[in-house]
Amino acid sequence: MPINDFTLWLQAFLQPGALVELGALVGCVVLAWSIVALARRTFRPDESSSIWFGRRLVDGVLFPALLLILAYGTRSTLQLFQPLAVFRLVIPVLVALVVIRVGVKVLQVAFRDAAWLRPIERTISWVAWLGMVLWVSGLLPVLLSELDKITWKLGGSSLSLRTLIEGALTAAIVLVITLWISSAIEARLLKAATGPEALSLRKAASNATRALLMFVGLMVALSSVGIDLTALSVLGGAIGVGIGFGLQKLAANYVSGFVILTERSMRIGDMIRVDNFEGRVTDIKARFTVIRNLTGRESIVPNEVLITNRVENLSLADPKVWQSSVVSVSYGSDVELVSRLLMEAALSHPRVLRDPAPSASLSAFGADGLEFTLGYWIADPENGQLGLRSDINKSILALFREHGVEIPFPQRVLHWPAGSPRPPDTEPSATDVIHKVIKNN
Repeated sequence: MPINDFTLWLQAFLQPGALVELGALVGCVVLAWSIVALARRTFRPDESSSIWFGRRLVDGVLFPALLLILAYGTRSTLQLFQPLAVFRLVIPVLVALVVIRVGVKVLQVAFRDAAWLRPIERTISWVAWLGMVLWVSGLLPVLLSELDKITWKLGGSSLSLRTLIEGALTAAIVLVITLWISSAIEARLLKAATGPEALSLRKAASNATRALLMFVGLMVALSSVGIDLTALSVLGGAIGVGIGFGLQKLAANYVSGFVILTERSMRIGDMIRVDNFEGRVTDIKARFTVIRNLTGRESIVPNEVLITNRVENLSLADPKVWQSSVVSVSYGSDVELVSRLLMEAALSHPRVLRDPAPSASLSAFGADGLEFTLGYWIADPENGQLGLRSDINKSILALFREHGVEIPFPQRVLHWPAGSPRPPDTEPSATDVIHKVIKNN
C-alpha cells in the first residue's frame, strides 16, 4: 500500500473502532473453534488420513477455512459502518494460513513418511507468508509489473518471468487439488473393501485414478501457462522411445503391478515365498510390492520379479501350512507308544488343526536309533511357526521322560581283533603303565 494509506492504516489501529474489530475477531475464533470441536466429536475422523482434521483442532484445514469465511463475512458487515484496520491484516493472514494447511495436509496424506516432505512443507509456508507480506504492504502489484518486463523469446512465443512463476504456482495448485481428490477417492475405495480380493482391486482402481487425475492436472497447468499442447506430440514420441529402450524395466514394473492387482494372483494379506524370503504381503504399489516376514523385516520386491520368477503363494488356495518335527529314539523303544506320545504332544496345542489330523510316522532307520517324523497343520502361520515347533518339542521331551522313552546319543562301536597290534594313537592301558614303571626301576 502507498505510504499515505499505510499511515492512515496505522492511525486506524488507534481508533475505538479497532477494539470492535478485535472483539468481532475473537468471536469468529471462538465460533470456529466450537464448530470444529463439535464436528470432531461427531464424526471422529482418522487423524492420519483426514485432511479436514488434524491431531489438534488447528492442525486441519477446517479450522482456518471456517475462520476465514467467518472473518470475511464479519469484515463485509463492519465496513458498512466504520473504516477497517484489523481485518485488513487478518484476511491476508488467514488466506496464507489456509494455503499452508491445505498444501501441508494434502501432501501428508498423499505421501506419508516421505523424506522430502518436510522441505516441501517449509517451502509452501515461506512462499505463502511472503505473498501475504507483499499483499498487505501493497508491493505485490509493483513486483508483478516488474517481473512482467523480464521477457525472452522461446521459439515462436515470448515468455516472461511473471508467466513462468504464475504457471509454476498454477501447476502446484492443480497438483494439490488433484492429490486431494485422489486421496479422498482412495480413502473411500479402501474403506469399503470387505476382503483381500476387493482390497487389491480397489487399490488398483485408486492408483489408476491418481495417475489419470495427475495427467489431466498437468495438461490443465500447461494450458494455463500458454503452452500449446499440440507441440507435445514430439515430446510424447520421445518419451515412448525412452520407455521402450531406457525405461523398459521401470515400465515393466508398472505394467506388472497392474497385472498382479487385476489378476488377483497375489493379494494384500497373502503369505508368499520369493527368492528364499517368506512373509506377508502388506502393500502392493504400482512399481513394487512390500513383503513383511515374521521377524519384522520388510522386503521391497519389484513387481516384474513377481511376474517372471517362481512365487509360492501359501494363501492363494488354502491358508493352512504344514510343519514337522523329527525325533530319534533308541532301537529298543516301543514303536506304538512313541507314535501315540507324538500324537498326544501335537494335539495338546490348540493351534494344531484336528482336520486334517496330525500324523506320526516311522520315517527312517538311523545310525543311532529309529527316526520318527511328526507332521501337523496350522491355519495361522502369521502368528509364528518357530514358537509352536519349540512348544511341541518341549511336550515331546516331557512325555518321553515321563514314559521312559530314550533319546539315544550318537554311538560308535570299535571292534578289535584278538592279537592285533594296538594303533599308536590309542591310550595305553593301566597294566602297560605298571609294567613300564617296573622295567625302568
